[in-house]
Amino acid sequence: MSNPLIMKLEYGARLTNEDRAVLQDLTRRTRRVARRMDISPEGERPENVHLVVEGFACRYKTLNDGRRQIMAFLVPGDFCDLHVAILGEMDHSIGTSWGCTIVDIPRSVIEHLTAHRPRITRALWWATLVDEGTLRAWLVNMGQREADQQMAHLVCELLVRLRVVGLVNEDSFEFPMTQYDLADALGISGVHVNRVLQDLRGRGLLEWRSKRLCIPNTARLMDFAEFNPKYLHLNPRDDDERSLSGTS
Repeated sequence: MSNPLIMKLEYGARLTNEDRAVLQDLTRRTRRVARRMDISPEGERPENVHLVVEGFACRYKTLNDGRRQIMAFLVPGDFCDLHVAILGEMDHSIGTSWGCTIVDIPRSVIEHLTAHRPRITRALWWATLVDEGTLRAWLVNMGQREADQQMAHLVCELLVRLRVVGLVNEDSFEFPMTQYDLADALGISGVHVNRVLQDLRGRGLLEWRSKRLCIPNTARLMDFAEFNPKYLHLNPRDDDERSLSGTS
């Protein structure tokens, strides 16, 4: 089985075979998180870094009246909280409404990697910067795009991110979210989500059935969403090899 962490981090640095072996060993021991369970609840003192290797998780905040805002979807190959062990406590929750498989990595292991594995360290920096770029893209979507464009943009983003880790088949992928999950991510009502999905389906831009999302014409959907994947930073720098080897 392909390792989603290795597949993703290959975009952040030119990993060696030894680097890949280290990452493969790092992800060997997994555990299953049940549906509607938190991986790291808000207020917890974090001791481990969590990595998603199968399924979906999300970052979210819940208001006093029970309303929830999803701030990020986490897919296989994503760290939930790479640097969170530095903090005294979690300021948001990481959970899964859909169930997922994760790896618990002690922070001491991450510290060892960053001290002794420069290529992996570079790739981890890259992953953190991609997370920040993705958050900026979500802020622009919520602030400036209509709901149908927001939805289309999110679908395009997930398509690209899941393709990176080998989980897209003919422009379709598993999509276990409910309309209420999407509402919490886009900041609109569940009724509005239903109308948006019906509209996009009517335009021939997407199909969603049996918990699988299919995109009939990716170019059309990306054009409609004004989607530009540059914030996912999938084009490595040409000077990566030289900078890590210390040559000029």
